[in-house]
Amino acid sequence: MSGEFDAALRGGTSTLETSDGRARPLPGHRWISPPDTADRHVLAACRGPVLDIGCGPGRLAGALTGSGVMCLGIDSSPLAVEMTLARGAMALRRDVFGPLPGDGSWREALLVDGNIGIGGDPTALLARVRGLLRPWGVAWVEVEPPRTGVWRGTGRVVDAGGRGRTFRWARVGADAIAALAIGFSARVVEVDRRWFAALVATP
Repeated sequence: MSGEFDAALRGGTSTLETSDGRARPLPGHRWISPPDTADRHVLAACRGPVLDIGCGPGRLAGALTGSGVMCLGIDSSPLAVEMTLARGAMALRRDVFGPLPGDGSWREALLVDGNIGIGGDPTALLARVRGLLRPWGVAWVEVEPPRTGVWRGTGRVVDAGGRGRTFRWARVGADAIAALAIGFSARVVEVDRRWFAALVATP
């Protein structure tokens, strides 16, 4: 997946259509804005080094770097990497399932803004993240509200340029994340109407 979310990264109006018939506006304005209350709750827990998976335009990676916390953003979109670098943070164009620097040594990993959907298989994604973290490292994963469960399917972005190509996508609710997070202990918190799971990598 490369570039499907670029219109939203620029702050444009885009919608994510999924194969279950749902259509959700993408919060492009929030993505390019400074971290909000919920973001800051997560960032305050990060001591680094942090891997920001699907970093988008780099609002989190940039904020961490600006506060002196070592952070690397990765994204499949060249535009996202360019925007993150422009914020003064480190970023690479990488697939989370491919080779990455610091494998097994990251203290924190971020899967925010729905990025638990990457690849359409949350169990496989969380297993990969578990391998990236050091023992007792923490993955901060943004999830859907309770009673959402798990949904797997496909999605595509619709914007002023039309409908983009189809890609695999998933959603995970706060009630379902613990069962998927093998090798983690899970704690779920709600901050300013957004839900996060703090997943601690157990040795």
